[in-house]
Amino acid sequence: MRGRRHANPRSTVSLSTRRRRAGYVFSLPGLVFLGLFLAYPLLYNVWTSLHAVRLQELLGGSSEFVGLDNYRTTVAEPDFWHAVRLSLVFTAGSLLFQFTIGFALALLFARPFPLGGLFRSLLLIAWLLPPVVSGTLFRWMLEPDSGAYNALLRAIGPDALGHDWLTDPGTALAGVIFANVWVGVPFNMLLLLVGLHTIDPELHEAAALDGANAWQRFRWITVPLMRPVSVTVLLLGLVYTFKVFDLVFVMTGGGPVDATSVLSVYVYEIFFKFFRFGEGAAAGLLLLLVPLLAGALYVRRLRGEGEAA
Repeated sequence: MRGRRHANPRSTVSLSTRRRRAGYVFSLPGLVFLGLFLAYPLLYNVWTSLHAVRLQELLGGSSEFVGLDNYRTTVAEPDFWHAVRLSLVFTAGSLLFQFTIGFALALLFARPFPLGGLFRSLLLIAWLLPPVVSGTLFRWMLEPDSGAYNALLRAIGPDALGHDWLTDPGTALAGVIFANVWVGVPFNMLLLLVGLHTIDPELHEAAALDGANAWQRFRWITVPLMRPVSVTVLLLGLVYTFKVFDLVFVMTGGGPVDATSVLSVYVYEIFFKFFRFGEGAAAGLLLLLVPLLAGALYVRRLRGEGEAA
């Protein structure tokens, strides 16, 4: 009996050790991937932002350590703050319409109706298409002469309604926001639809029996219970939208006259147009501040919900 009692802890320790080692082995491919494609580029970007790296240094010369000079130069440039303002307007406009339209569609699809599943699947096409394809599609549709939207406007009104949307500095950013809203609405709709399905229907039934109309039930039941999901959707939308590059670059390239040169496009131009790699790395790290802050808030919220559960 004593021998058996002494053998069980050893076998337990051995089993737990084997399981831990197996976990490390299975995690190794993911850790290698994160190290090569996330950690190393990020650390190299930090190193670049602290050195005076130009094209000649990149091709083989030594780079001078300049500390925070690249950051000081970046934040002193008016073009940088112009790009920050455009990014904030682009993000705020996109989130406002994506969330509002997505919430309305989620309310529509929350109740079953004929062909509802088909229409919901068709809406997902906008989210499944690569941003480059979506940007090219909207660039064609917003063409001044042969674009579908100008043709529609001329069909329902005078020819003056047609407009050169993407080459007019006053409307180019609105055209890009319009395209990004189309891309992001399905994502908002899906997450909000899941949140609506978690609300107990008996709450609405009880409120209706007490005399509450549809608006009152939405205002006092749906909106408060959807607040946690809504905050999560907005935080994720902020992370994805603030760093959008491919859609903007395909549609306008940052023009006309820097009217759509959001921060991601500005960083690209500093890197690959002017070959100021040190300043571009500094601007790129500054670009990450807003998504990192939103991501930290999102993770903190998830932890809070887990502890509350």
